[in-house]
Amino acid sequence: MTRIALAAATSLGVASPALAAGEVFFSLRNTDFIVLLGFIVFIAVLIYFKVPGLLGKMLDDRAAGIQSELDEARALREEAQTLLASYERKQREVQEQADRIVAKAREDAEANKAQALADLDKSIERRLAAAEDQIASAEQSAIKDVRDRAIAVAVAAARDVVAQKMGKADKGKLIDAAIDEVGRKLH
Repeated sequence: MTRIALAAATSLGVASPALAAGEVFFSLRNTDFIVLLGFIVFIAVLIYFKVPGLLGKMLDDRAAGIQSELDEARALREEAQTLLASYERKQREVQEQADRIVAKAREDAEANKAQALADLDKSIERRLAAAEDQIASAEQSAIKDVRDRAIAVAVAAARDVVAQKMGKADKGKLIDAAIDEVGRKLH
């Protein structure tokens, strides 16, 4: 305790410039003493009105507010991470679905390609068969035309030969018989 009193006496101006000039420190005329008294009264008023407790409470409230903001930020961060994981999972699912759609489209394209080739082969076969039928029909038509012409030429030649060798009455009978026979064979 004596040390505290000694330290207080030292700090109160035992060796202050006011004492060196010959003034007494504990006088109301000494400004240092008045400032010291004002400071002590100020500290006492602060303690009386519990300002340190209020400051502590304000600091505690501020710390609690900061802590609640930190907790809220952590919760928001966790929620954001959960949402991010959810979106990444959805993105993977969508990517897998897109890959399946592309694979299915490729399979469908290959199937369509194979079907188109098969249809093309069938079409070519039908066209070849139609062309062969047209060729056969044209051959038959050409053969018929040649036969008809040959018959016409033979009939004309036979008429000329018969006309020269036969008489008029025989000619008429023979021509009529030949025309009837040709007519039956053609139709």
